[in-house]
Amino acid sequence: MTTGNLTQFSSILVGQTQAVEILTRSLVKQRLAPAYLFYGADGIGKTLAARCFIESIFCHEVPENQQALIKQKLHQGNHPDVLWVAPTYNHQGKLYSAAEATAAGIKRKTPPQIRIEQIRDISRFLARPPLLGERSVIAIEQAETMPEAAANALLKTLEEPGKATIIAIASSVESLLPTIVSRCQQVPFHRLDRTLTSQVLTKLGKTEILARSEILGLAQGSPGAAIAIWEQLQALPADLLDRSTNLPLSRRQGLELAAGIDRDLDSVEQLWLVDYLQYIYWQKYRAANLVETLEQTRSQLLAYVQPRLVWECTFLKIAT
Repeated sequence: MTTGNLTQFSSILVGQTQAVEILTRSLVKQRLAPAYLFYGADGIGKTLAARCFIESIFCHEVPENQQALIKQKLHQGNHPDVLWVAPTYNHQGKLYSAAEATAAGIKRKTPPQIRIEQIRDISRFLARPPLLGERSVIAIEQAETMPEAAANALLKTLEEPGKATIIAIASSVESLLPTIVSRCQQVPFHRLDRTLTSQVLTKLGKTEILARSEILGLAQGSPGAAIAIWEQLQALPADLLDRSTNLPLSRRQGLELAAGIDRDLDSVEQLWLVDYLQYIYWQKYRAANLVETLEQTRSQLLAYVQPRLVWECTFLKIAT
């Protein structure tokens, strides 16, 4: 790859020196591993790194005047030798990405996951030789969402990837099967300090977030998480959000709030609200029992207990 590409690669991934060194070494020495595991908290650059790495792989030893077309295909998502796999929702037998589910107005009852059908798509993709480059590349986002059957199917693919490099992107090493981890070169990503977080948000034109200390605190060094929190706050009904961030003054108020959350928020948004309220309540009241109550709320929602009943019990417990 060219020196310019190397410089750009390191400058884009702010605060991820170790990851940049590992990936740059692979590129310079032309020793690509059959599989990589990019792991770390959400929103700190893992997916961005994967995109940069894939671009660098396909632009390696390609004349600069030919790189523009390659980059265009990658940016438009239509490069024939690249397959991106992301968690999906299953609605009436059809798989939807998060964006597609939102656009279709599908009510999300369970978190999305990487499904065995998608792993089979990977196998079919790898069954043919690369069309434009010397290898195929597969990126699997949120790989930790794979159920056991999908993980076992992926394991078989990792054993014989052929002319391919697979990049698994996950929140932690522990979230994947040890047998999968052992077949990947591990690339760690770390949370950023407040200065670097502010630098990234400013670079992305998200300076309005810098004035929201609760967002920065909840994001814990993840610029991507800070942006996601900001966008989620804008998407929630303002009145419902305002009422939920204050403890109910009566049992009736608590029951009304529970009904509103059940009516206006889907399951994914309700789980997000639990995280947000845990942080807000702790900052406001420093009461461990409130955090513990909300942790029970999360467990019950994940166990598919009727949401309205869960929230009613929650607010009846904490009503002042």
